[in-house]
Amino acid sequence: MKTEAAKLLQKKRRQVLEYWMTNQLSNESLREDLMSNDDLRQQSEELLEELLTAMGSGNVVDIETPTYERIKEILSGISISRAQQGFTPKETGMYVFSLKDAMLQLLREHIKEPQELYEASIAVDKLIDSLGMETFETYIKGREEVILRQTDEITEISTPVIRVWDGILVLPIIGTLDSSRTQVVMESLLQEIVATSSTIAILDISGVPAVDSLVAQHLIKTVSATRLMGAECIISGIRPEIAQTVVHLGIDLSSIVTKATLASALKYALSMLKLDVVRKSQKEKQDFQS
Repeated sequence: MKTEAAKLLQKKRRQVLEYWMTNQLSNESLREDLMSNDDLRQQSEELLEELLTAMGSGNVVDIETPTYERIKEILSGISISRAQQGFTPKETGMYVFSLKDAMLQLLREHIKEPQELYEASIAVDKLIDSLGMETFETYIKGREEVILRQTDEITEISTPVIRVWDGILVLPIIGTLDSSRTQVVMESLLQEIVATSSTIAILDISGVPAVDSLVAQHLIKTVSATRLMGAECIISGIRPEIAQTVVHLGIDLSSIVTKATLASALKYALSMLKLDVVRKSQKEKQDFQS
């Protein structure tokens, strides 16, 4: 782009901003529920100011130069913020590409020489396309970070370690066990064993849809880690279909105490601690007879 065209955009920056805001506010995909118009204007004005300053250096096409480092930082922040707020990739991309239309509109209004207008338009087109691609790439990274964080949060929520009695912990497992989740399960369980000085841990797999050889191996690893911490482990929730699958696959769980229900496992755990839970009326009767 010629210096005159870059200077023109800088001189008419307020007009470019108004054209840009008009394009954004008239877009049917405008998300006023996620960002107010005032915040959108402030964000757009900051980006435009920095962009026009960079364009004034004479380099318009290559955004990999140090001149555009600040622009890329601002775009990165915008993309990540929009990914976290819930904007779609299309909505985020249109934010940048709508600036192209605003710039081209101003150039057409003020540059009358065809060749100069053509060269300036091509330069703006390449520049905004490059910035748009940069925005998409950063948005994807930001969205991946959001998904990973949400996955970690869901995993932590779905593997609570519950202290049901002094010395007895219960860990209900819901969903499929994979390597990463097994690691979270083991870490949560082992930390709670240390924190509560518990000697018995019950792994309830009632919420596990199916048990295959891989899931069984993950369970065995968890049991082994629990025993290394000095606690005994009980697996509850062994449904008939799971028992059949375990036998069919030839998986050896003979060294592990297994129970059909969580209630049975808890009763067994209490007996291991030499505790007996009886109904109050029954206990009163026993005390009376004695």
